[in-house]
Amino acid sequence: MLRFLLATLLVLAPALARAELVIDINQGVTEPMPIAIQALVGASEEEARVGRDIARVVSADLERSGLFRPLDPRSFLQDAADTANTPRFPDWRAINASALVAGKVTRQSDGRLRVEFRLWDVFAQQQLAGMAYQTTADNWRRISHIIADAIYKRMTGEAGYFDTRIVYVAESGPMNKRIKRLAIMDQDGANNTYLTDGRVLVLTPRFSPAMHQITYLAYYNNKPRVYLFDIDSGRQEKLGDFPGMTFAPRFSPDGSKVIMSYAKDGNSDIYTMDLRSRQTTRLTADGSIDTAPSYSPDGKRIAFESDRSGSQQIYVMGADGSAPQRISFGTGRYGSPVWSPRGDLIAFTKMQGGQFYIGVMRPDGSGERLLTQGYLVDGATWAPNGRVVIFYREQPRGNDRDPRLWSIDITGRNERQVTTPGDASDPAWSPLLP
Repeated sequence: MLRFLLATLLVLAPALARAELVIDINQGVTEPMPIAIQALVGASEEEARVGRDIARVVSADLERSGLFRPLDPRSFLQDAADTANTPRFPDWRAINASALVAGKVTRQSDGRLRVEFRLWDVFAQQQLAGMAYQTTADNWRRISHIIADAIYKRMTGEAGYFDTRIVYVAESGPMNKRIKRLAIMDQDGANNTYLTDGRVLVLTPRFSPAMHQITYLAYYNNKPRVYLFDIDSGRQEKLGDFPGMTFAPRFSPDGSKVIMSYAKDGNSDIYTMDLRSRQTTRLTADGSIDTAPSYSPDGKRIAFESDRSGSQQIYVMGADGSAPQRISFGTGRYGSPVWSPRGDLIAFTKMQGGQFYIGVMRPDGSGERLLTQGYLVDGATWAPNGRVVIFYREQPRGNDRDPRLWSIDITGRNERQVTTPGDASDPAWSPLLP
């Protein structure tokens, strides 16, 4: 359950100044920015412990982005208590820090914590950002992600993606008796929670735009059913039985309906369902296999895969099913299109020469770029800022399988495994938490 946060802007005299210390992520980054992240100071042992924990999570978030290089605290020349008041900028230039983060933690009379942080440009000797947050003590980890997002945004000009969650399918057991459970965790792998007990096979979970609901596909008595799952209450609601469905629906950008594909009358087509009336509308009727639909963020277009040209390819059509146009024309087969939240790219899976690839292209099919490859890579899902994708990768392991989650940015850099307790597949990235 989300907890209330109160945030206030911290401004030190002189007022916030316009500084030139930025990371231009549109030009590509070859060297991460060196940044010093001090433990937030606290008067009591509890406050100091929370301050250390917050600094650790902020540092880990920024380091995983590939854009920042947190410096070893053992190299710091000024202690945290002094830095929280007034940084000695020559001491930070001496260790080649371009930016500095410092702050403090204070327990309020009502039991809540007040967490302050300031971001400094070391060479310009100017404050770039400063905020104070008040929240419950057990919410310190989320505060850490919010601070990391604020730093990321100030340094890159792009929204961050650290205060988010990932829902995925947790897998265990042998191939002939595979258990698949719905699980959710913070984007850094913390707070992993299982949402289903494994008695029913689950596949392809998706977040709603409002983030509090997940839609997923489950096989109940070997029949595919689509469910809505409310994260806060744990309540499940059946949308219906859909014979022939293999992918869960995706929500429309406004959350009023879901789009899906399933076989009806011997043909696989794309349908929408109004979540209020539960009425379905058929969008394709081509006689081919049309599946894996994904809305553009403005809700005006739909990307999907189809074999109507004789092989598996990606198409884009209007939200009403009008004017479908093929956009994939490279060698190999293309599938699993997912529109970026920014609207500028479509992620996809490509199959060619016995290998699988995760790639991106523009909505008109131009600018195809392959980001990574493997024995099996699939299931790309976008960070809410459209700069990073998470996918799952399987490596051959005898007669067994070993799916794991990985992330990579849209330049093809900074590929990393995402921490999960066990095997994991079918990830979906949430919007930023409210």
